[in-house]
Amino acid sequence: MKIKNFTINSVDQVIAKIVGEVLRAFHVEVVTSAEETADFDKFEIFNETKYERVTTRLIVEKDGVKKSFKSAENIRPEERRDAEIHRLIKKNLYKILTEDFKFQPVPYGIMHGVRPTKIIHRWISQGFGLTSHGIFDRDKIAGRLREDYLTNYEKSKLLTEVSIRQIPILNSSDEKTVSIYVGIPFCTTRCLYCSFPSNILPDDEEKISEFMEVLYKDIDAAKADIEKYNFKVQNIYIGGGTPTALPEKFFYEMMKKVFTAFYSDSVKEFTVECGRPDTITSEKVSIMKTYSVTRVSVNPQTMQQKTLDFIGRQHTPEQIISAFKKVRAGGKFKINMDLILGLPGEKNIDVIDSLKQILALDPDDITLHALALKRGSKLQTQLSDKIKSLEDFNLPSDEDVRKTADIAEKILRKKNYLPYYLYRQGYISGQIENIGWCKNGAEGIYNIQIIGEQQIILGIGAAASTKVPDKKNNRLQSVFHAKDLSTYLRDADKYIENRSKLLAEVLDKYE
Repeated sequence: MKIKNFTINSVDQVIAKIVGEVLRAFHVEVVTSAEETADFDKFEIFNETKYERVTTRLIVEKDGVKKSFKSAENIRPEERRDAEIHRLIKKNLYKILTEDFKFQPVPYGIMHGVRPTKIIHRWISQGFGLTSHGIFDRDKIAGRLREDYLTNYEKSKLLTEVSIRQIPILNSSDEKTVSIYVGIPFCTTRCLYCSFPSNILPDDEEKISEFMEVLYKDIDAAKADIEKYNFKVQNIYIGGGTPTALPEKFFYEMMKKVFTAFYSDSVKEFTVECGRPDTITSEKVSIMKTYSVTRVSVNPQTMQQKTLDFIGRQHTPEQIISAFKKVRAGGKFKINMDLILGLPGEKNIDVIDSLKQILALDPDDITLHALALKRGSKLQTQLSDKIKSLEDFNLPSDEDVRKTADIAEKILRKKNYLPYYLYRQGYISGQIENIGWCKNGAEGIYNIQIIGEQQIILGIGAAASTKVPDKKNNRLQSVFHAKDLSTYLRDADKYIENRSKLLAEVLDKYE
């Protein structure tokens, strides 16, 4: 649907944001030129909260003829009032668009947050969805998702299953348990869809050395914080970028430094993202084994050569297979592999072929991502600058992506893979999710902790973030290192100080 003029009776930026989320889900767009044809000349939204009831009115106008639509819902008294009002504004608008305008419902309804499983964990912590014997009532939880958020039947069941599977791992942490994230901001090339703040690996070793020197200072400072608060490190995660893009000598020094600073008997999982198969060498595999790495990511994204070429990954499917076998033979690693649904030019048959090729390797963990048109990616930049149009990229439709995801789920379940973590992004293909599937017992602990946001995460390196749950005030507090590499290098002392200050602000006052 295209509209000429859009107004909303609120200056509240949160309300503008949540209304925008609903409109984007149905591809309601404001035309940008007078020549474009629009379905409506005016599109006006009015929200009112009165007598514990939220009412939303939508008035549309075409050629001087106005039509009005209304939906209303009662506020749940047990929920936080402002959050309830926002949820009901979204729900009301969604119901108007699906019931009165006959838009096809989207899988997750009005659930637009990145971490939907947190909603279920909150309900369960409040006692909802538990029987008198402490047994999870999955049908009750899934039913409330459908009622409160208008998720479809399949997604409500999936979210409930994932959330319950995560609880034992979330409960394995206490206020002294932390995870460590180390960001290595280098890749060999930049993929078309990538929005991460990664940099092409410099040819000049002096520039790499400059980064490593600052990184080691950052590591030492984080180690000091761990000792100050007597933290136990549960997980170490080295990501990026592509950490294995580093030349062997730098990779060895970095692994030794991280191991010496953070490894102890309390560590349950030590992950290294190897990402690009063309960066994996036998020597690097041996280094990871030496320093007790338990989990490795070998990420093909697709096994179709034409797609690999188009998105800018300079390797072949054969190199992916070779790299996987090299890692498998080199140690007792749990191996994760990523696929992306919705890549340019890929049809249902291409994705399923890639999945079957990956399954033939028997990885422990497979993550299915849905392509997201993210700011900062070459894809989004070319669209924004009108260098190319969406049609030039031959992206699969939302319907096709959903069908592919459904087929992939059936294949994975048949092979006894279980869904264990899930998150969503804005502008995600198919309005679906990114979801991790693993063999029983091979859950990525760090993945669950970072999505659950119940554990302290200490971020080290460029673009890293530190997250500290403030349980007394029921909020998550964060600080961020600069995404821009030169800024991080210049101001590292400031970011290190900010991390220490955040820990002090949240933890010291409760000691």
